[in-house]
Amino acid sequence: MSEYLELPSEIKQLFIENETVKTVEKGRFLFQEGKVAHELYLIKGGRVQISKIIPDGRELSLRICSSNDVIGELTLFCKEATYMLSAKSLEETEVFVLPKEEFEEKLSQNGDLTIKWLKWIQLQNRQNQTKFRDLILHGKKGALYSTLIRMTNSYGKSVKDGILIDLPLTNQELANFCGSPREVVNRLLSELKKKDVLSSERGYITIHNLDYLKDEIDCENCPVSICRID
Repeated sequence: MSEYLELPSEIKQLFIENETVKTVEKGRFLFQEGKVAHELYLIKGGRVQISKIIPDGRELSLRICSSNDVIGELTLFCKEATYMLSAKSLEETEVFVLPKEEFEEKLSQNGDLTIKWLKWIQLQNRQNQTKFRDLILHGKKGALYSTLIRMTNSYGKSVKDGILIDLPLTNQELANFCGSPREVVNRLLSELKKKDVLSSERGYITIHNLDYLKDEIDCENCPVSICRID
C-alpha cells in the first residue's frame, strides 16, 4: 500500500478551489462513454466504477476509484472530446467538478505541475497495461486470478485464515472485471473453493492461498502500486 502514488496536492487544490461539488446517487452514471466531455472530476467521497462496453455487449470494468482519484482525465487536450469510458457510482458519491479547458490552461501555464500530473497518469496507464496483459496472455482463468490478486492489494485485510477482500462483490461484478461471462466465473470460483484457495460469505471473498493464484499466472510480482484495481 505504501507504494501507491497519491494525486499531487496541487492538483487536488485546483478542483477544491473551483468550489463546485456534485452528488451522484448509487447506481447512477457520472458520465457515459461517447458523451461530450466538458469536465473532469475529483472524488471527494464514495466509490465509482470505471468501465467500457466491449463489442459483444459485455461490460469490462477497469478500475474502482475512490477519494482523491481524478476521473475523466483521458479527454484532456483533445478537441471535441468524448468520454472513452463510463463512470458509475457504486455508492452515493460526491465529486469536485472542474471544467476541462480550465484544467488544461493550468497545466499549460505550470511546467512543474504538468510533470507531477504526467507521473500520476503514467501510473494509471501502467496499471491498465498490466491488466490487459493478463487478459490477453492468460485467458479467462488468468483474468479472474489476476483480478483477485489485484483486489487483495487494493482492499485486502489480513485475517486468521488468509486475506479478506474487504469489498462485497457479486459474481457478475467479478465477471465484469474479467471481461468474462458470469457462468465462467461461477465455475472457476467453484474450482478454487474445492481446492481451498478461497472461500466466500455474503459477497466477501477470503483468499487462503494467494501463492496458488500467482503461480498459475506466472506472476511477475509487479510493485503494489501497479498491481491494483483502484
